[in-house]
Amino acid sequence: MSATDAAIDLTLLIAVSLLPALVYLSWVRGTERYRLQAWGPLLRAFAYGALFATVVAAILESVLVAAGTAVSMAYPAPEFTFLNGNSTWGAFFLVLVIAPFVEEALKGSGVIAFRGQFQAIADGPVFGASVGLGFGFFETFLYGLGAYLVGGLEAGIALILIRSISSVLLHGSSTGMFGYGAARSRFNQPGAGTGSYYLLAVAMHASFNVLASLSTIAVLLGLTGVTVDAAALFGLVAAIGFAFGAIEHVRTVIQTASYPALDLGSARYGPGSGRRPKSP
Repeated sequence: MSATDAAIDLTLLIAVSLLPALVYLSWVRGTERYRLQAWGPLLRAFAYGALFATVVAAILESVLVAAGTAVSMAYPAPEFTFLNGNSTWGAFFLVLVIAPFVEEALKGSGVIAFRGQFQAIADGPVFGASVGLGFGFFETFLYGLGAYLVGGLEAGIALILIRSISSVLLHGSSTGMFGYGAARSRFNQPGAGTGSYYLLAVAMHASFNVLASLSTIAVLLGLTGVTVDAAALFGLVAAIGFAFGAIEHVRTVIQTASYPALDLGSARYGPGSGRRPKSP
């Protein structure tokens, strides 16, 4: 393969990964009932999720897996098997515990970084979804690149398309809910706040990963053959359904969120401003 062909393939993989995430972001952005967030801050939040949160999360997860593997080798007792990143139990522990806690924390840091942009509670889930979709885009591109290097362009695109209707939506949804909690805390709303919604994001992420890993769970339970294949297919369909249900819930939260910080008599929306809030 020539360098030109490789560059074209790489560009195509980036485009196929990026386009669905931006379409989802436009969809979520358009959900706000009274006004739309400017694209500039949202795209910066998207870039934060894509470039900072994804890379740092990958590094932290690698360090934690390496440390866990070292512990399991130093103390080769059955109770430490789940720490061994080279084992099936270790891989399951990574996707069920380590990845949700680490990745939601890193994505959440992006939401906190943009809290100054919140003018209403509904802005929180919009910015959260933006950070999460950015994370989902770049993670999906990296997975697609890995599949491309092993199985060619078709394999890379196929994996990207599957993740674009599952994992990308999950990342946008879980961080969108964290953003809702961060906005509630910012505007001093009673009840659950940032910490509780972080745990909710982790729970959403872990639940999705369980569904996506049903074939691995089947293997751990000693099942084989057609049963494992059926578990894999069911898990994929269930994970996609979970992801779409989650993003629809985030959109509902945005639509119904209160606006304690919105001053309709301000210069921005007042009678003399020449502007009106977006109609419901």
